Amino acid sequence: MNLNLKAKTENTYDAIVVGSGISGGWAAKELCERGLKVLLLERGKNVEHPNYPTASLDPWKLENRGRLTQSDRDKCPIQTRHYSYSGDNKQYYINDLENPYTETKRFDWIRGDIVGGRSLLWGRQCYRLSDLDFEANLRDGIAVDWPIRYKDIAPWYDYVEQFIGVCGQPEGIPHLPDGKFQPPMEMNCVETDFKTKVEEKFGRKMTIGRTANLTSPVKGRGVCQYRNQCHRGCPYGAYFSTNASTLPAAFATGNLTLRPHSLTNRVLYDEQKQKAIGVEVVDTEASEVTEFYARLIFLNAATLGTAFILLNSISNRFTNGLGNGSDQVGRNIMDHHKGAGAEAEVDGFEDQYYFGRRPNGVYVPRFRNLIEKRTDYIRGFGYQGGASRVGWGRGTLDDSVGADLKEKLQTPGGWRIGFGGFGECLPYEENRVTLNTDIKDKWGRNTLTTDVEFKDNERAMQKDMAAAMAEMLEAAGYKNVRSYANISFPGNANHDMGSARMGRNPKTSVLNGYNQMHEVKNVFITDGSFMTSSACVNPSLTYMAMTARACAYAVEEMKKQNL
Repeated sequence: MNLNLKAKTENTYDAIVVGSGISGGWAAKELCERGLKVLLLERGKNVEHPNYPTASLDPWKLENRGRLTQSDRDKCPIQTRHYSYSGDNKQYYINDLENPYTETKRFDWIRGDIVGGRSLLWGRQCYRLSDLDFEANLRDGIAVDWPIRYKDIAPWYDYVEQFIGVCGQPEGIPHLPDGKFQPPMEMNCVETDFKTKVEEKFGRKMTIGRTANLTSPVKGRGVCQYRNQCHRGCPYGAYFSTNASTLPAAFATGNLTLRPHSLTNRVLYDEQKQKAIGVEVVDTEASEVTEFYARLIFLNAATLGTAFILLNSISNRFTNGLGNGSDQVGRNIMDHHKGAGAEAEVDGFEDQYYFGRRPNGVYVPRFRNLIEKRTDYIRGFGYQGGASRVGWGRGTLDDSVGADLKEKLQTPGGWRIGFGGFGECLPYEENRVTLNTDIKDKWGRNTLTTDVEFKDNERAMQKDMAAAMAEMLEAAGYKNVRSYANISFPGNANHDMGSARMGRNPKTSVLNGYNQMHEVKNVFITDGSFMTSSACVNPSLTYMAMTARACAYAVEEMKKQNL
């Protein structure tokens, strides 16, 4: 690599944000709106809203009809493990061959390589954690206690939900707090039938998914068109992404500098000042190394990316990684486990259909280990799923041809309903990533080794996830009920978290209750790394709320000259 020695003053900002995904976009917005000059660094290429190349293409206009080629699979053997990687959005994903890592145990590291990161690719489900989650570690006597409770973050949930636009139905469930919702999407007739039966027979709730798809317009963004093409990018801005929402807000302040193709290698630490002073960045196009400087640094490179940066930031004081006196950086990696649930066929609604392609399902909140405690596992799970009529694809299995086949396919197929569970993973200290100095990436950088697995508690929960849903479908009177339990590999739920956990004690945690590093006060981490436990709900809303809260705190600390 060539060393690029630019004048330091040219490369100095008030704050640097590493990563432009869901939390990084929020950090940029909040810091810019609070008056700071911000440099937003993104390793991937630029994608500008609303210019998403395949967003409005008909299937026959897609390259290879939207199917992956063998070349795509060869280039992205890890990304191909995930259902979301497809021919119509492959340009958003990372090249695995250029960005290797070593799997001691299989870990499906699914990564975007674009401005906006996985905010362009996420499932958009938005649920709040509750004190059932924040008190879980303390109650169960495992890992460390969260340094916050629900009351600390509740107003920030309000703030974030109103900005991003979350549609949903208030339900009054204590362990799934209601939010500031836009009007909910509608359930179809079979989902409504199942909801009624489940609530009558089991006393369990079911609600429409709480999703960051607009059902009412917000400034600069249109409402959802029920196309269900969110994975391509939405030209209407109808779902929340960095590109359509936080990035325009940050640019509107005049305080943002965005730098794509900028791969952060390490944080620069000043031994005399005992502070971080900037970051070292590799230009992925020119292969030049550049340093940028700031008083405040937010790391939002996603859980494993942030862990890499910290572990790779070696100094005389921190010989095993920046702010890693606790030896907790890279440990306690969590992800939700999926792959268990049940499905069935439903009779009696053949005269009913539904409107459009709703990009949202229904949700059965956690009902295990609330009052009655199980003996085979702790914590719990929720279900996501829905009902629909079988489409024209069933014609591939039909012996009919010509007019007979066309006539059959003009009539919608039968109704099916299915649910898959998302279960909580416990924070195991031995589930970790470590720095690999032997294997290098395309730019000569160190890489990571993953050593993460689901254990007995998760496997026991999987069995119950399958059995409990089968029981509910049977009780509803549906037919041909089929359960399944094929536990996913860590990473495949895209909810990787925990590599720099929060806690009260610097000896056992990396961050305090404001996402601030215990040992390096001007470095904040607000991506999934900070999670002390995983709960069983989708975590992105919590990342956003904690980011906004941390930014407010950081700016106040700067004003007090504490950073």
